Amino acid sequence: MDETTTNNEAKKPAPRKTRKQAPKAPSQKAKKTNAKSITVIATGRRKSAVARASVSNGDGTILINNKNLELIEPKELRSIIMEPFSISPTAAQIQDKVSIKVNVFGGGMSSQAQASRNSISKAMIAFVNNDSIRNEFNDYRYMIADDPRRVESKKFKGPKARARFQTSYR
Repeated sequence: MDETTTNNEAKKPAPRKTRKQAPKAPSQKAKKTNAKSITVIATGRRKSAVARASVSNGDGTILINNKNLELIEPKELRSIIMEPFSISPTAAQIQDKVSIKVNVFGGGMSSQAQASRNSISKAMIAFVNNDSIRNEFNDYRYMIADDPRRVESKKFKGPKARARFQTSYR
C-alpha cells in the first residue's frame, strides 16, 4: 500500500503557473510618501499634446517642463494654464499650499497650454478629494473632460483631408 501512494504522488502534475496581467494605469494616481505629503498625478490631452501634472504639498510653485510659469510667453498661454485657479475659489485657496509640476509634449503651443490646464484641473480635483471643486468645474466641461477632436487623416486625390487637387481644362 505504501508503494501505491508514493507512485500516485509522483504522477501528480506540477501546479500551473498563471500569469498575472499588469493592471491598467489609471489617469489619476495617488502616491503616499509620508503621512503628511500626498502626490497626485493626472493627465490631460488636447489634439496631439499630452500633459501630466503632479500636485503635491509645497510652496505654491508651478513648473511647466521644469520652467517657472511666470517665464512662459505669451501671457495669453499663461492665463489659459492658470484658468483652473481663476474659476474655482477653492483651488485658488489651495494654490499657495501645493506645488505643481507639469510635463507636456506634442502638439503646438496653444494645445500644450490647454492640455496643461486640463491636467492641472483634474489633479486638483483628485488632490482635494471632495466634490467642492468638481462642482465648481461642472459649468466648464473643458476643464474636466479631454477634447476628443483630432486631425482628420489625408485622403488620396488631394493635398489634405477635404481639399482636392486643382484641375485644368485648357
